[in-house]
Amino acid sequence: MYFSHALEIWHQFPQLVPGLLVVDGIHPQVDIETQLDAWYQRARERLSRGPESQMPEISAWRQVYAQMGLKPTKYRSAAEALLRRFRREDELPRLHPLVDFCNAVSLAFALPVAVFDLVKVEGYLEVRYAKGTEEYLAFSGETETPQPGEVIFADAANHAHARRWTFRQSRRSTVGPKTTHMLIISEALHRSAATDIQALIDVLAKEITALWSPPRYQAILTAEVPRLEFE
Repeated sequence: MYFSHALEIWHQFPQLVPGLLVVDGIHPQVDIETQLDAWYQRARERLSRGPESQMPEISAWRQVYAQMGLKPTKYRSAAEALLRRFRREDELPRLHPLVDFCNAVSLAFALPVAVFDLVKVEGYLEVRYAKGTEEYLAFSGETETPQPGEVIFADAANHAHARRWTFRQSRRSTVGPKTTHMLIISEALHRSAATDIQALIDVLAKEITALWSPPRYQAILTAEVPRLEFE
């Protein structure tokens, strides 16, 4: 199995910095309240200095969405959507300890963090432009077909596991109570993306090691090394 970005993505967005982890042995029987409180507080401090739309990390994603021909205030990156909700409610729904922790870190870094159940992914996961034949399972249970040219996360079975890049993940590969084998991905495009993605991935690796077990794979991808292969 492997994860990669298509060369066309690197050509259009050379400022992209993706970081990822492959983790095993995850289970929901852990207490993460202390960790959540710390990262929620960091997010509150950032939001107290100004709206999420002015954060360089969010601004960069807005520019990318505009570049893709999407209205940034209609289709928001996952990080911006989380920050908006957190600013209103000062809390996020609890889904699964690992997902909850990744969401808290996403808030603090203002960067999208996606978690995929690898058992539900066929062969590989590639960020690429849609052909218009892929199938996306929405949370409503309906099957959608991404538009040709839309940036999606696609696998070998022609499933779209996320639409409009980081806008919305598919129901097909979301994490559940029995999920143990996961891929965690964060992507950034702002000026300090390389430093911030490395810091984010290091934080996730350290906390996952403390709460569960060390990640099996950890990587920062580049246009020169755009693929991580793993078992």
